[in-house]
Amino acid sequence: MKFAITPGFGVGGTVFTPEQLSTLGAVVGDNARIELTTFKQLYVEVEETHYHEIAQKLSAVGLEIHPAGFYTKSLITCNFCRGEAEAGLKTAKLLDAAISAKAVPSPLKIGYAGCALGTSEPLLKDIGVVKMLDKFDIYIGGESKGLKASTAQLFVSGLSEEDMISVIQRLVKNFQEHGKKKEKYSKFIERYSLDALRKLIA
Repeated sequence: MKFAITPGFGVGGTVFTPEQLSTLGAVVGDNARIELTTFKQLYVEVEETHYHEIAQKLSAVGLEIHPAGFYTKSLITCNFCRGEAEAGLKTAKLLDAAISAKAVPSPLKIGYAGCALGTSEPLLKDIGVVKMLDKFDIYIGGESKGLKASTAQLFVSGLSEEDMISVIQRLVKNFQEHGKKKEKYSKFIERYSLDALRKLIA
């Protein structure tokens, strides 16, 4: 059985503690397979019969357990180098709780940056959020892979925290309902159209 783990995020980024890593190595056993992904999660593959016991022990040391595969990934964030208040750490945690582990037609990566420096590369994610002072801009359709890699388009700007989270939830729900199996989000936007998506949030 394959599942994803992350320590979550905070000031300094996505950081594992020595205890978490040593616990991971101890509980999964020598035959487990551990893969580092591009979305700041580790994929762990273990015998299914041991999954619940392993998950419980990993959770006990503060690791978050997520499904692997065709789901929204845990929020990919910057390192909050401007401080948790200015960069919006609380907002990022609320967004992460609202969007993680939703079943979708194709894996969906959502990024968050606490300022215009965008060190978490939100414009290369399927959906990206950039905090601009006390408001939030949303970009959609980034594609980081392939010869036709491209940056996301500005979808809507100047949102409050509450409205930003609501818009992203609606975008995810729309993809769940109208996306085709294995369809990349950038391709979905081309097919569904940016105008139709904007009408969704009007």
